[in-house]
Amino acid sequence: FNMSGGCKQVAYAFHPHVLYVLCSLLTAAHGLSDEQREFQKVAFDFAANEMAPHMAEWDEKEMFPIETMRKAAQLGFGGIYVQPDVGGSGLSRLDTSVIFEALSTGCVSTTAYISIHNMCAWMIDTFGNTEQREKFCPDLCSMEKFASYCLTEPGSGSDAASLLTTAQLKGDHYILNGSKAFISGGGDTDVYVVMCRTGGKGPKGISCLVVEKETPGLSFGKKEKKVGWNSQPTRAVIFEDCAVPVTNRLGEEGQGFGIAMKGLNGGRINIASCSLGAAHACVQLARDHLLVRKQFGETLSNNQFLQFKLAEMATKLVASRLLVREAATALQESRSDAVSLCSMAKLFVTDECFNICNQALQMHGGYGYLKDYAVQQFVRDIRVHQILEGTNEVMRMIISRNLLTES
Repeated sequence: FNMSGGCKQVAYAFHPHVLYVLCSLLTAAHGLSDEQREFQKVAFDFAANEMAPHMAEWDEKEMFPIETMRKAAQLGFGGIYVQPDVGGSGLSRLDTSVIFEALSTGCVSTTAYISIHNMCAWMIDTFGNTEQREKFCPDLCSMEKFASYCLTEPGSGSDAASLLTTAQLKGDHYILNGSKAFISGGGDTDVYVVMCRTGGKGPKGISCLVVEKETPGLSFGKKEKKVGWNSQPTRAVIFEDCAVPVTNRLGEEGQGFGIAMKGLNGGRINIASCSLGAAHACVQLARDHLLVRKQFGETLSNNQFLQFKLAEMATKLVASRLLVREAATALQESRSDAVSLCSMAKLFVTDECFNICNQALQMHGGYGYLKDYAVQQFVRDIRVHQILEGTNEVMRMIISRNLLTES
């Protein structure tokens, strides 16, 4: 991190290897294979060179950095856990977590969108037939086309099984009517993985359709003004007699809710990993600030209270990382505790990492509240992680239900 004007950080100008080197100090590379360390280094370098220098501008101007993401796709980050025969990298969930953590040190908002895009590509790869996989996955993996996940509706957020968007079968098409809310990439993306009701009430009446952008009857609401996540657009996605070919249905009718939830298990690990990257960057920013900022005749690094706070932040970061990696391994191995661990990781890590970033801002004092300093953007960008991919209150419900129903 470059410094100028005494203690003022040039917050978005990182040397290419700084974050990777500092990462070792907090054991981000410990326990990884040589191959995983290489993935991690490539991702840290990309974050430092291609993302961090533009992070503030993307936020301020609300730019969707398409070309930067396509550069990331050239490194294999467009379909990280998609199978190689359709253009994916074929990596594990643990590999994916390592990559998203590293990328998020450069820009949380952009990395979070990339994680959603990866989830959509994986859903098509996993639940699609050969024709669907070959039609959609190559362009998604290269990020020639971008994807959005459409589950939430204006009246169904945490209660996703109550969604009202309908898909009525007429001949060889489904006619969609309804709307989706808070859709990342909405309006700027090309492929929409949509959960809709083809049957009766409840989860068993839900199916999954892939809707292409130019489909007649598909439209979008206004671009939302958000606290953070400003490098990705968020809009309502609206269906008005939108005719989607039956050939675009993933799986069978009634399997959509299961497909959505399986996607979200991985999505929860992904978003927790993005929180890890933000927290890691903020620990480093806080440490560097304490080493140069002087009050009462000495640097803040000599204040024992702040020393202890920094130690707690680093400890919580490492504990969070270990939980995410355990959950990622459980999901990869299809273990019986995978759903609970994914929920635990999402709950614990997004809460703790937000607290780490918020404490880092506090350590910066008034400087932390200035947009010249990266710490405030990390705080804004990861606050929403406690809400999306299932709120942290819903995570508590999932964890407790699994505990109470264990035999």
